[in-house]
Amino acid sequence: MNLIQGREELSAEVLTGRFAIERREMVLEQLRARGIRDQRVLAAMDRVPRHLFVETNDQDEAYADHPLPIGEGQTVSQPLIVAVMLEALELAGTEKVLEVGTGSGYQTALLGGLAREVYSVELLESLARIAEERLRDLGYIEVTVVVGDGSLGLPEKAPFDAIIVSAAAPDIPKALLEQLAEGGRLVVPVGPAHSQELKVVRKREGMPVVTTLGGCRFVPLIGEQGYQKGW
Repeated sequence: MNLIQGREELSAEVLTGRFAIERREMVLEQLRARGIRDQRVLAAMDRVPRHLFVETNDQDEAYADHPLPIGEGQTVSQPLIVAVMLEALELAGTEKVLEVGTGSGYQTALLGGLAREVYSVELLESLARIAEERLRDLGYIEVTVVVGDGSLGLPEKAPFDAIIVSAAAPDIPKALLEQLAEGGRLVVPVGPAHSQELKVVRKREGMPVVTTLGGCRFVPLIGEQGYQKGW
């Protein structure tokens, strides 16, 4: 090992240790202290390296309490809102899950550790390909990334035990309701700009039962059953 290589490896070890500490602090101070109780969700967020799913220039902010840009006008959500949505899915590890909006692949990686089978649909091919490569390089082989209109779901793989939507829809997309299994859970932000609500939809005897978790703010879901021309 030469001196330069040794310095590079030492630097990588220091950074890894620092991010591990920041990740643990995120879990304790931003999630557990603010009401997240699902131990599987907390463990997954303590395990997945969020700093590797953001732009290099933003890595120092990866575990901060706010969203971050990931390119193409999209963002990776604030850690707390990610945890709230994952907890609302009530995953036990046996489910087949659909994610609408792959983004950087961060939430996709979390789902990979929480469910049996994960399909993630991303409208923007550039984001999908980067996320797919990142997930593969990090060893997240439990997930499949598909380029397409996520507002229409993925009918060829339906039904899904759980569906999570990472962008705001004007209404609960009908296609996603149709692809939700009996007893399944759909988590989706619904509403116009600046006034969305996070909805949890449970399918009971073929009918949607909707509860609201509170206010939120997401980028728009673009697609046939989303916002076709932005806000």
